Amino acid sequence: MGMRGWNWWVLVCTSLAVLPALTEGKTVKYETFEEDAPTTVIGNLAKDISISPSSGSKTNFRMMKQFNSSFIRLRESDGQLTIGERIDRERICKHTLHCLIAFDVVSFSKEQFKLIHVEVEVKDINDNSPEFPRKESSLEISENTAVGTRIPLDFAVDEDVGLNYIQSYQISVNSHFTIDVLSRADGVKYAELVLMKELDRETQASYALELVAMDGGNPSRTGTTRINVKVKDYNDNSPVFDRNNFSVDLPEDAPVGFLLLDLNAEDPDEGLNGEVVYGFGNQVPSEIRQLFRVDRKTGRLTLESPIDFEMVQVQDVNDNAPEISITPMTSITAGIAYITESAARESFVALVSTSDRDSGANGQVHCTLYGHDHFRLQQAYEDSFMIVSTSPLDREQIPEYNLTVVAEDLGSPPFRTITQYTIRLMDENDNAPVFSKPVYEVAVVENNAPGAYITTVVARDMDLGHNSKVSYKLADAYVMGSPVSAFVSLDPASGSLYALRSFNYEVMKQLELRITASDGGSPPLTGITTVNIRIVDQNDNAPVINQPVLNNGSAEVLLPRDAPSGYVITRVEAQDADEGLNAELSYRLAFGEASVFSVNKATGEVYLNRVLSHGVDETLRVTVTVSDNGRPALTTAATLHFLIIAGAPPSDRTVYRAGSREAGEHTQWDLSVVIIIVLAGSCTLLLLAIILIATTCNRRKRDKTGDDTDSPITIWKGNSYTTISARDPAFSGKDSGKGDSDFNDSDSDISGTDLKKEGAPVPPMGGQSGLWACTSECKILGHSDRCWSPSTVHANTGPSPVPTPTGQTLSSFNSLSKTASLPRDSLRRDNYYQAHIPKTTGLQSVYEKVLHREYDYVLVTPPIPMRVQEISEITSPVYGPTTTRCPSNEV
Repeated sequence: MGMRGWNWWVLVCTSLAVLPALTEGKTVKYETFEEDAPTTVIGNLAKDISISPSSGSKTNFRMMKQFNSSFIRLRESDGQLTIGERIDRERICKHTLHCLIAFDVVSFSKEQFKLIHVEVEVKDINDNSPEFPRKESSLEISENTAVGTRIPLDFAVDEDVGLNYIQSYQISVNSHFTIDVLSRADGVKYAELVLMKELDRETQASYALELVAMDGGNPSRTGTTRINVKVKDYNDNSPVFDRNNFSVDLPEDAPVGFLLLDLNAEDPDEGLNGEVVYGFGNQVPSEIRQLFRVDRKTGRLTLESPIDFEMVQVQDVNDNAPEISITPMTSITAGIAYITESAARESFVALVSTSDRDSGANGQVHCTLYGHDHFRLQQAYEDSFMIVSTSPLDREQIPEYNLTVVAEDLGSPPFRTITQYTIRLMDENDNAPVFSKPVYEVAVVENNAPGAYITTVVARDMDLGHNSKVSYKLADAYVMGSPVSAFVSLDPASGSLYALRSFNYEVMKQLELRITASDGGSPPLTGITTVNIRIVDQNDNAPVINQPVLNNGSAEVLLPRDAPSGYVITRVEAQDADEGLNAELSYRLAFGEASVFSVNKATGEVYLNRVLSHGVDETLRVTVTVSDNGRPALTTAATLHFLIIAGAPPSDRTVYRAGSREAGEHTQWDLSVVIIIVLAGSCTLLLLAIILIATTCNRRKRDKTGDDTDSPITIWKGNSYTTISARDPAFSGKDSGKGDSDFNDSDSDISGTDLKKEGAPVPPMGGQSGLWACTSECKILGHSDRCWSPSTVHANTGPSPVPTPTGQTLSSFNSLSKTASLPRDSLRRDNYYQAHIPKTTGLQSVYEKVLHREYDYVLVTPPIPMRVQEISEITSPVYGPTTTRCPSNEV
């Protein structure tokens, strides 16, 4: 199809896309005669279905079904139907009484469209004469044939139908024969020769007859055949069938060899005259001879080849499946219907035509559509259906539909035909281009080269083809009195943005652009975005000194000779056109007597460090530099000539006081540098603290281990004290491990909390002394929280002096000798305070050596010899040791 045809298809589909409603199908019938000349007008659809152009919208017509399209032509502008080529009714319809050319036409406009079923009946003209199969035939009749005997004759054939078909037969005038005209069940007329008078061979041995067939046309047409009758000698008898006619119901699916009739004829003659031979008569057409066979000897009539109800009138069976023909409204590719995505609800998509060659219920077809609920079938007429849309369509959501059409007849069992069909949506420009970002933020460093790339904007369009082709354009705007196109250029195809000039931050800090994206639809749809170009400052401007006013980079400043120390001589003021760090200025004395002059690095004030001496020159010179904080920094220098004048300075002039110099000379630090220094110092201090704590803990641990190793151990054994050495390998002070004792557990708590609660007095006993209590449970289970519970006298009883045998009072266990005696009273156990003492090396071995009963007391103390006093004078106070804990060395 050429480009012109393609555009026509698209135009048709676009027009149909906005149809709001589908009117019911309508059938229009026309008549025409065969052999009419081409271009003969058959009818005009626009007039015949009363389509009024009053609405102002043009109505077009399109032929849907292309069957026999060469015979009938349709003018699309007004629906006029004409003959396309000469029609031969006998060729397209044969002996069918009604010859119809049927097709479908769609009339459509902006408001509505109609499906029109057109039937053109081709009327017969008498253009065919009757013809006999043979121009001449012969018959033999016995002279003793009875009067009234009928002999079938050849029947003539006429291709015309109706009145133009054969209506009668005539025979030439004779004395013995006449004819009787009969009609078969299919309407075919034939003649039989009837004997009216006895024959006598001796009188006349033969007869020549002429049979004429005449149709009903005007004028009538005829056909003629010659019949030669020969009279044979006397034959007593002729074969006689037991019946003159037969009627048989034959299923059309009967197999070859199926028995229809078992014919029986008898001849009473004897010998050869009595033998009967069966066969078809001469008048039987060749079509029948091909379908059936007669056995010459037995007379059995059987089926020779398969038959079809549609060709021969037999009993129909459901042996044909329905046929489906789908004609799309718009088709570019075979087997695919196209519809625009903007088509309205109930829009016509394709015409489904069904047919079944069977008859009755076997030929009635039910049609169903499967695949998607966006489409349905609507019956147009008889066995034709329309595929119409049921809801709005969106190609971007579903671009293609695969539907299934099922046609099923009402036979038993039914036959079913399944056809797959595709509906493809054509794109409509219903999507505007969408940018990837609503706002593009771009930074461009000033002093860029002209033509430098800036950024690329991207817009997408969900449509297809030209509708999705995006082009970019700068929106008209003015910047600083000039069009925006003077600053940047935009590639309309790619959306790339380029700088046309070098940007200057000091002149323009930001440039805002609006870019539109348009698709190629008609009319085009557009999208818009904003591009904010931020000009990034560069350190491209050196400081400019405004005060004092310089002449060739120098200025003269008056300086009173009697100016005091700290006197502000002048202030150097400068400006930098840059911003941020690039505009932060610092002042420095580059040349001059530093002992005499100083410059405030932040303010640029130049002041005296000391009073001028009387021997100073009349003119002093210094050079002050102003630097910005850019990288690299830009610097401007000014040379100041101080002219010494007599007298004191004005009283309103600023004078730096003591301590103010340091304030004036403070150094401006970069904030990031300050943070780094603070963090580094903090980390250093933390590291030193950790090292110091670790060193201290290790030293104390070593000291504690040495004390535990060298200290002797005094234990209460039975009724006396015994002193042993901790170095003795037979003893161990380790925990047995069988209980719950652990560092910081109840048995190692040195806080003395329980003692403080009860307010018990703690007499001094020495730094490492303590009293331990072991029960019998400890001897079995080892030291644990449950048994490692030393007790002492309750606080309300108070410590009482215990006299020694010599009459002295025992106030400290530090003076005990090797042995001593203490009373044991199990009833007063609960009156003792618990003392929590940390584990000491060697305690486990001590326990393992103690085999006495419960309440054995163990006293850890340096071995100081002393006289043991009387038992009645002894008290046993409990002390909590002041051992330092090291968390980092916990075991």
